[in-house]
Amino acid sequence: MVPPREVSPHCPPRPPEDVLPRRKVPYLRCAFRQPRAQPLKRGQCDQGTEPVARGYRAERRSTCPRTYTLHPSVAEVPAVATASLQRLRPRGEQGPASGRAARLHPRSGMDPVLSAVRLSVQEAVHVLSSSEDGGHIFSTLGSLKRYLGETENPALPEEQEEFARIHFPTVLRCLVRRLRPGWLELLPNRQLEQLWASFFLTGPADQAFLVLMEAIEDVAGPSFRLMKMARLLARFLSTGRMAAVLEGQCRQQAEPAFPLLQATLLAKVVSLPDRLGNRLQRENLAEFLPQNYFPLLGEEVLRVLQGVVDSLRGGSDCSVSFLSQVLGKACVLGRQKEILGTLVPRLTVLTQSHCLWQRVCWRLVERVPDRAMEAVLTGLVEAAPGPRVLSRLLGNLVTKSKKAQFVMTRKLLLLRFSCTIPVLQSLLGYLAEDSQRRPLLVQALKELLETWGSSSAIRHTPLAQQSYISKATLICLAHLQEAELRDCRAELLASLMAGVKCRLDSSLPPVRRLGMIVAEVASARIHPEGPPLRFQYEEDDLTREMLALAAPWPVTDSPSEAGPPVAPIRGEAPDNETTASGGPQAQPEGSDSELDSDDEFVPYDMSGDTELKCGKAPAYVRDCVEALTASEDWERWEAALRALEGLVFRSPAATREVSVELAKVLLHLEEKTAVAGFEGLRQRALVAVTVTDPARVAEYLTAQFYALNYSLRQRMDILDVLALAAQELSWPGRLGKAQRTSLGPSPQPSSTAAPAWQAVVEERIQSKTRRFSKGSAGRGPAAVPNEFNAVAGYFFFPLIQRFDKPLVTFDLLGEDQLVLGRLAHTLGALVYLAENTSVAVPMGKALLEFVWVLRFHGDGYVRRGLLSAISAVLLSLPAERLLADLPDELLETRSWLADVAVKDPDEDCRLLAVKALLLLEKLRDKLLALSSP
Repeated sequence: MVPPREVSPHCPPRPPEDVLPRRKVPYLRCAFRQPRAQPLKRGQCDQGTEPVARGYRAERRSTCPRTYTLHPSVAEVPAVATASLQRLRPRGEQGPASGRAARLHPRSGMDPVLSAVRLSVQEAVHVLSSSEDGGHIFSTLGSLKRYLGETENPALPEEQEEFARIHFPTVLRCLVRRLRPGWLELLPNRQLEQLWASFFLTGPADQAFLVLMEAIEDVAGPSFRLMKMARLLARFLSTGRMAAVLEGQCRQQAEPAFPLLQATLLAKVVSLPDRLGNRLQRENLAEFLPQNYFPLLGEEVLRVLQGVVDSLRGGSDCSVSFLSQVLGKACVLGRQKEILGTLVPRLTVLTQSHCLWQRVCWRLVERVPDRAMEAVLTGLVEAAPGPRVLSRLLGNLVTKSKKAQFVMTRKLLLLRFSCTIPVLQSLLGYLAEDSQRRPLLVQALKELLETWGSSSAIRHTPLAQQSYISKATLICLAHLQEAELRDCRAELLASLMAGVKCRLDSSLPPVRRLGMIVAEVASARIHPEGPPLRFQYEEDDLTREMLALAAPWPVTDSPSEAGPPVAPIRGEAPDNETTASGGPQAQPEGSDSELDSDDEFVPYDMSGDTELKCGKAPAYVRDCVEALTASEDWERWEAALRALEGLVFRSPAATREVSVELAKVLLHLEEKTAVAGFEGLRQRALVAVTVTDPARVAEYLTAQFYALNYSLRQRMDILDVLALAAQELSWPGRLGKAQRTSLGPSPQPSSTAAPAWQAVVEERIQSKTRRFSKGSAGRGPAAVPNEFNAVAGYFFFPLIQRFDKPLVTFDLLGEDQLVLGRLAHTLGALVYLAENTSVAVPMGKALLEFVWVLRFHGDGYVRRGLLSAISAVLLSLPAERLLADLPDELLETRSWLADVAVKDPDEDCRLLAVKALLLLEKLRDKLLALSSP
């Protein structure tokens, strides 16, 4: 405190103490020695003076001390804000209940009416604070009720206004301080408790709410006062007093609203479940749970909106800004479903026939702050049952608000992909509903096609988002007319063709299929005069769903009411037996079809018949080679192909003589006739040859993998054959199994099937036989050496040593990324199959170097192959050898896997990275267990 100055003879006379100012807007005034001092800015100091806070005035008394007193209009400030400001008072001066609380403005005169209210409140507060007489307390509270207008002789309107505006919070805080079990029991039949609670339930709702929240938050721990105030707050909510709190802020048009009061009310209204949950913890009441509170808040907002509509019909002005802030903050906190689930169904009905309700809804959403606009619009789009309802709730908001336009046309379409198909239909249907919004739909289609055709977006966005953008593109095309598409045809076609090229070059089949579907539909809609694009792809649920989205949707309030349009399946011809009306065509009388009917004949069973073959299957491997290369007899050619696998396993010595020549023939073999399962027969024959002579055939195949004049299909066939042959070689008991399964054609079932009587006799013998002991049910497979151990190097090292050397027609690091991904998968499989072999450690180290070079590859399929290769190394190599030979590689791999598990756009890559990290953790635990004594 600054010491008081000496009394000056020029000091003006002291103003009367019982006069209160009538000015409603807070202001600053300093009066020390001059009769009229200039107002100071916030935080500014005069010479030798202290800064004056807003809402306080420095006045000169008889001794001219600097004293700060609260302006009456600041009594509207919430208790939390007022408590911080009251610390500026000099010691010894109390609040408005003390003798010198409400200082007077020098320009205001005597007002005995207001002075009487202040004196009555001071006397009542003194009685409530000190008296223990229940009757005296009851009568004192009853005398204060007249200022609330609830008695037979209410106070004058001016007195009620002053009491509600200035003194009501003081009375409530006094009642809170006196709250204890013995005090409420001073009168029987809970008379004092009911009268005490009535002040909170009937007075000004905003001040009562703030005092209740202040009292609950100031309690140190669980106590009687805390639970009593919590139950009173629950009663406050159940009686609809929250609507009065909100309505009080909507009707403040005559005088400007205090920003600090609105900010405090907003924070406490929206965060009430969190505050009460933190304070009450396990003793929390059901009314304060978020799933119960926010639907109640939505109902109160509806009641206030009904009052706003009634006031507008009566000619009174209202504001919905505070309601917009409440709605926005509740949605930002993630409570869209709770509050909008209550608001949207009622507003859907109310806005259907009343234009005034539509205007109120439009203003309610327009006044939402920009920081909360995304959360509110997302919740409304998800809760609205259709585009027409969304149009009634939002109006032309996207043409008025830049933030809303960004959210509706970019954020929800390009950056987020969590919306369902009905939500996407509602959003794009809303843009297509009005002529002023349709240009935004055209602009959205341009941006969607540009993103859909971007090669960078294809590489770095997950498959779910690419599917989402493709569906949004098809819905936009279904909503736009031909004239609208004709104006921007060139731009749309350029984006479409670029996207088709990038997607067809992708190594992921789903990405290629999305490109085919969108290209077919979009080309037919954008350029109907040109030749249509046609692709061959699988028909599945996703394909049918996307083709259905391309058809125009019926205009209804809800897409779910109309049902999805049924798109015709490609290549499906109409049924010739049905007419246009849907009924079967009538047969003419006396037709030959009726006379020549064969319905009475029973068809002959031909299920056991076999097709007769004129050509004879070759009996030797050399005959098969000759038949596959020089024979013009196609039946013999087919018979040789079908018999080749069995002949190779039956005659391994003869196969080794012509193994390389036979592998060359099979690698270049083309399907000349429509042989069922041609690819499988050729692949199994190649695998059989490779297994029979692994070193020479593997050396030949790996050399041809990097040779010229081979197609990508042949190179991938080489990789598949090497992986399958390595698997066959590493399998225990491979030779015996091969011999058992390759013994020529099986005999006829009639010659091998046991007679029925023999089976019956055998069953009777087994049932009559008594056995005293039984041996083991079966013996495990005998331990045999891994045949892949000796030839693993022929399979692995020639494949990995030339991947970075591009050829004229083959570039693994360039356009041929599909083969690169298959190569990574194959190398990982070879390392995994070489488990417990002497060459496994050099293979694992070379594979880790291969992975480290390509770890930042842009294609998702390649990254999946690299991650599977890491898992193969961790599974196949012994833990001790990994730690001894590859410690640095493991540390680098761990940090890379952690980064991929979090940041990689491909979901499968993230999953594979997490699995590899788990394998590393198991490896570390295993090493720790071995090192511990």
